Amino acid sequence: MIIFFVLSFALADSISASLIKPKVMRIRPCNEISLKENVNIRVRCGSGYSFPSSHASNHFALGMFLLIVFRNRWKPIIWLSMAWAGIISFAQIYVGVHYPIDIICGAVLGSLIGFITASVFLYFQPDTRPATFS
Repeated sequence: MIIFFVLSFALADSISASLIKPKVMRIRPCNEISLKENVNIRVRCGSGYSFPSSHASNHFALGMFLLIVFRNRWKPIIWLSMAWAGIISFAQIYVGVHYPIDIICGAVLGSLIGFITASVFLYFQPDTRPATFS
């Protein structure tokens, strides 16, 4: 399970940061000159690109993975995992390093990756595969 959990994070981070961000090249709101007066900068802005949010991708991938794997064993994981990822993601807007659409797209990307890795993990678990009749 730990391998697939880490794989969820690695895929989300590499797809968002290494594949999408260099292609889109969207400037962060805290680096946008026209928004300097409107952005409430709370942390160091950084020089990287904004779209999609790697924080959102990473945390939603981990949250969705945990949700899918543990939803039948521990019901609070449903709201805890999504609240955790949502709070981390909202904070990125609050501190001025991401636009809301960066977060939304990062959350969708991460959730999709977490769903896929959790589904593959559960498929290979002997106690969770569908029963076959011979």
